Amino acid sequence: MKFSAVVLLCVLQSTGAFVNVQRITKPSFVSTRFSTATPDSATVTDDDKRKTKKDERLRMMKSDQFHRKGFKEVRDDVEATMQQQFQSNIVKNLRESNYLMEKDGVKVYLAKDFGFCWGVERSIALAYEAVNHFPDKKIHITNELIHNPEVNDKLHDMNVQFIEKAGDDGSKNFEGIQDGDVVILPAFGASFEEMEFFDKKNVEVVDTTCPWVSKVWNTVDKHQKQGMTSVIHGKYAHEETVATVSFCEDYICVKDKKEAQMVADYIVNGGDKDAFLKHFEKAVSKGFDPDTMLSKIGLANQTTMYKKETREIGQLFQKAIMKKYGPVEAKDHYLEFDTICDATQERQDAVSELVENVNDYGLDFILVIGGWDSSNTAHLLEIPVKAGIRAFHINQASCIGADNTITHRTMDGQIITEPFIQDMGKEVVMGVTSGASTPDAAIQDSLSNIFLLKKSRDASA
Repeated sequence: MKFSAVVLLCVLQSTGAFVNVQRITKPSFVSTRFSTATPDSATVTDDDKRKTKKDERLRMMKSDQFHRKGFKEVRDDVEATMQQQFQSNIVKNLRESNYLMEKDGVKVYLAKDFGFCWGVERSIALAYEAVNHFPDKKIHITNELIHNPEVNDKLHDMNVQFIEKAGDDGSKNFEGIQDGDVVILPAFGASFEEMEFFDKKNVEVVDTTCPWVSKVWNTVDKHQKQGMTSVIHGKYAHEETVATVSFCEDYICVKDKKEAQMVADYIVNGGDKDAFLKHFEKAVSKGFDPDTMLSKIGLANQTTMYKKETREIGQLFQKAIMKKYGPVEAKDHYLEFDTICDATQERQDAVSELVENVNDYGLDFILVIGGWDSSNTAHLLEIPVKAGIRAFHINQASCIGADNTITHRTMDGQIITEPFIQDMGKEVVMGVTSGASTPDAAIQDSLSNIFLLKKSRDASA
């Protein structure tokens, strides 16, 4: 198995101990909410030219201590390691047999798009290469690399130090980072303030940020340059969204269509300002004023959200802006860019296909495998559950118990244990998929547990 991330890598070639993305001193960028016009443009000096956080990020990335193309001399070893750790013979056989397998009284339908996306593979490859390239240096990572327990456990085994959170306010303890150390930025990216902090220290930075996340940052930069408030369809506490809003000037996060409708209603009709701000108190920029900051908005998304809902949210805002300002003026008050990554959409479409064929296939349930804190995996669960189909989201194979129980995450975030296979006397027919941060080996381990469970029950019958 050849990992596309490794191929991509070949082609691509202050001193405070705590950093809080809300409290840290911000750089003196000139606000773009005011007009950029001057009485005489010929007299504009270099100091007057506006710089955005994107401009500053690009400057940081030019440093000799900022690495985002990997390290060629260790690439072959990393590729071999990733193949050994993450490949699966069962998944390989499923692919080769039209995504269908029958084994030990279990029939398995595998979704046609599932598991690792190239951005995740790339992130893992970069992190592994950093460990191999800097064998004598202390290596830190600002967060989980991706939302998958097995992958993060392997980094722990490599002695990568996961930076601890210092409190519930989002601050992190950077006290252990010393001159000469290595800091890995995870696939979700890091906040602008964190990047600025590391830029001022004598450390090697290995940036594994997914290019799709960078695309979102470029989008909110366009909003900023046009004096717009960024409306982010995402979860305000999710690592990716935390990073994204750090590149915004004014922003508001909406987690779902219901919250988007609240914003749309306020755009059109105004409302109870205090109640509005109370509801969104953790999801808006400092000093946010809905009476003035919703007149020009740009929409962007956390890359792992449910794309169908994002499109519906976009339509809500389009209608609200047209109603408020009319069809001619609307274009000056609203911008929209699709920043849902292709891999997220492909995996959602593949699960939808399983759901559409649930009766033809005779599925007893659909198993969704991926980290419990993985947003893209959680949205995969929503599709069958909302269609009334029995479905389970597990984060690893050990969730399937030998006593025929399953420990899983429900759609509302609870972790519960309940009876699993309802009728052991017949063939078990199941669908299976996995999130974009889940290795094929996790599917194999989970299916192996189910095969063993059914086989042992048949043998004792």
